[in-house]
Amino acid sequence: MDTILQFLSTYGSEMVLKTWEHLYISVIAALLGIIVAVPLGIALTRFPKGAGFVMGILGVIQTFPSFAILAFFIPILGVGKIPAIIALFFYSVLPILRNTYTGVNGVKRSLLEAGRGMGMTGWERIRYVEVPLAIPVIMAGIRLSTVYLIGWATLASYIGAGGLGDYIFGGLSLYQAEFIIAGAVPVTILALLIDLLLGRIEKSVTPKGMRKIKEAA
Repeated sequence: MDTILQFLSTYGSEMVLKTWEHLYISVIAALLGIIVAVPLGIALTRFPKGAGFVMGILGVIQTFPSFAILAFFIPILGVGKIPAIIALFFYSVLPILRNTYTGVNGVKRSLLEAGRGMGMTGWERIRYVEVPLAIPVIMAGIRLSTVYLIGWATLASYIGAGGLGDYIFGGLSLYQAEFIIAGAVPVTILALLIDLLLGRIEKSVTPKGMRKIKEAA
């Protein structure tokens, strides 16, 4: 306990800064993933033949080692937060895209026909029928992707992006357990808090009728 208190008194302010850096990198990458993957997932439901190809390409990218993706962008963008965010963005796309495609594609055709019969345009059916009904599945992909990114963001310290990974890898190189704990524990807490926050957002944006069905199930 004394060791922990001593560590916090010495590195407390620095830990706050690194936690902010870690959160910043993760959230920006996740937001970019949402901006790209959600519209693309909806678009792919209109072109099912191309969906398999796009998913396959992203699946291949997902299998690349994280260090390889980070190293790939160093000659192009140098080191720092920007290449780390772009590398994490690539990892964020597939879970969000897959869930968006699955959720929107799973909306009953009868509901879409009802919307068409009411005179809704294609955009209105997407906005008022497909996305609201698919939102629980889409949000599940966003939650999964964001939690993964918080863990993967520890690797960003290798290219000078900062974050809590500095403590983890510094502790490993110096054989000091308190640094490893100082990095690993906040990352875990961040992941849990973000998952809880996104769970509340999912609940608030889910239509009330679907929410009641989900709670009953």
